[in-house]
Amino acid sequence: MLNWNNLLTALAETTATTGTTDAATQTGGMISTVIMLVLMVAIFYFLLIRPQRKKDKKVKEMLNALKAGDRICTIGGIYGTIVSLKDDTVTLAVGSAKNQMVMARWAIRSVEDAPVENDAEPQV
Repeated sequence: MLNWNNLLTALAETTATTGTTDAATQTGGMISTVIMLVLMVAIFYFLLIRPQRKKDKKVKEMLNALKAGDRICTIGGIYGTIVSLKDDTVTLAVGSAKNQMVMARWAIRSVEDAPVENDAEPQV
């Protein structure tokens, strides 16, 4: 049969002995949790934040290096040649008629090396 007094005494002894190990377990658990959080932040930094900063830096350098005569492509897909630059605006010559458009500097996606076929002189 079950003796409740012996069971309660055994339970009280186990609780008393595990009280010290509980504190050690909680401290170890907190340390591992902090280590995991630091590890997650480091992974996010190296996989997401750092590459985005590098990309933003390259775009900023490209926009600052623009000059008249550069062939560019805008974020809307318009190819043109820079006629003049102001603080935040760029004037483009677009098409074979050299129509001029004024665009925001941030709307430039890339500087093109090769001439655009649609902008070239008509071939006979």
